[in-house]
Amino acid sequence: MLPVKEIQELSDLHPKPSAIKFQYGTAGFRTLGKTLDSVLFRVGVLAALRSKKLDGKTIGVMVTASHNPEPDNGVKLVDPRGEMLESSWEEYATALANAPDSIAFLAVVDELVKATKIDLSMPARVVYARDTRPTGPQLVSALKDGLEAIKAEYRDAGVTTTPVLHYLVRTINTKGTKDSYGEDTEEGYLTKISDAFKKLLAGKPTPPPLLIDCANGVGALMAERFKAYLGDVFNINVVNADLHTSGALNNSCGADFVKVNQKLPPSITLQPGQRACSLDGDADRLMYYYADERGQFHMLDGDKITTLVASYIVELVKASGLDEQIKVGVIQTAYANGSSTKYLSGRLPVKCVPTGVKHLHHAAEQYDIGVYFEANGHGTVLFSPAAQELISSHKPSPALTNLKNIIDVINQTVGDALSDAFLVEAVLAHKSFSGVEWDSMYCDLPNRLVKVVVGDRNAFKTEDAERRLVSPPGLQGKVDELVRKYEGGRSFVRPSGTEDVVRVYAEAATRAEADGDAASSCLKITRLWCFSGLELAFRVAGLVYDEAGGDASQRPKEFL
Repeated sequence: MLPVKEIQELSDLHPKPSAIKFQYGTAGFRTLGKTLDSVLFRVGVLAALRSKKLDGKTIGVMVTASHNPEPDNGVKLVDPRGEMLESSWEEYATALANAPDSIAFLAVVDELVKATKIDLSMPARVVYARDTRPTGPQLVSALKDGLEAIKAEYRDAGVTTTPVLHYLVRTINTKGTKDSYGEDTEEGYLTKISDAFKKLLAGKPTPPPLLIDCANGVGALMAERFKAYLGDVFNINVVNADLHTSGALNNSCGADFVKVNQKLPPSITLQPGQRACSLDGDADRLMYYYADERGQFHMLDGDKITTLVASYIVELVKASGLDEQIKVGVIQTAYANGSSTKYLSGRLPVKCVPTGVKHLHHAAEQYDIGVYFEANGHGTVLFSPAAQELISSHKPSPALTNLKNIIDVINQTVGDALSDAFLVEAVLAHKSFSGVEWDSMYCDLPNRLVKVVVGDRNAFKTEDAERRLVSPPGLQGKVDELVRKYEGGRSFVRPSGTEDVVRVYAEAATRAEADGDAASSCLKITRLWCFSGLELAFRVAGLVYDEAGGDASQRPKEFL
């Protein structure tokens, strides 16, 4: 039986704000932190019910808003293997969060129990963590009230990164089984990844120190801890690690700043030839960049990471003699640069799916080795159980040893900026690549991502992996008409999964000369991007603004 009295009494302490409608989306619940108290209480109850439904498996709860501004916060649930919450439960989460009062909340809980046939006699186990946002402690307190109301067992993983929380969920649930993923502690996470990374660097020249922009977020804590585990094998220079100044989190720094603005954070200066990377606020996104011999900035985003990593893994599989038994595939979204898709499609299978980790992760599981990185820098590599068994039992070789170590340096549960950075550095070391050589694998089409604030993002509906609009009626035809005016043009419009905005992505070729080496051609294209990708993005954004009923007098001047 549900402890109805305890749930109602504690629920009354966390009333829902009457004017707000919450929605569990791609990133869970995410909005202003000060409005989420009731949501966290109800998520505590939901996480316990999810655990009961899965026979007492441990469910994870992460309190974070990732790359969002510091006043925002959020919460998401993590299923037993470290994957995102099963999509069918997102509707239950939304319904629970929007119940107007405790009585209505209990009614939705009762409906959920009956609809999903939950055995309430089963135990409930939850592990939770939070990032460094100032609203975190209060929200965790509300979460604990929800867990205690339904009498769940819980473990506080403290202040840590989102990838660590995902890792803990999987290791807790696989402990003592043949599928054991490692020690279920933060130390186990640090040891597993750093040991594998050091093995991958063995016998290679010591890479130059890596500057890591930690977005003034929780990734700074983990990067500092990794330094102790890596010793002199690999040097990390941590910057933007201010966890105490109000408003510093993700402010003019971090992976999202670099990707959206396509420039260095103002706090960072690079010497010619130097490379660096940026994490986001909870350390699950990674953006690389370097300065060329002229000191000019070049971004190496998730598409560039995909190309580097997938190409190297294909080389290792072939060198190990497993290319007939292990198939490698790449998963992308509509945000992937067209040049990356063209480059990869000529070498291995590439599939496009809707935006969102759950879509990428699921599609990657269909391959023996699935590589996915969104253009925003969130991604990982998945090895199927069959592929891992084959790799572990096949005839030993240097290539096979590298594959085994790659399996351990990667956090297969979710995108992990630090784990991914170590993977990138290992591949660069093995290929003797600098940032220039990596960048020269292909030239990005000039592109730009623009946000348009709208009153109702749900008015925008898409199809074809979010590459085409079906609503509002007629808007896609207008976008197509604009795109046809640009050489190599491509643009799409989709509603955000995390805020009330519509995102407009556009890319277009230029008539820049294509002679000379790839790096110089890329440089020419980059310098001319404003005449193509930027202009197209702003023209499409103007269409969206007008369609959404925007006030003509308030129309942003950039929207052409």
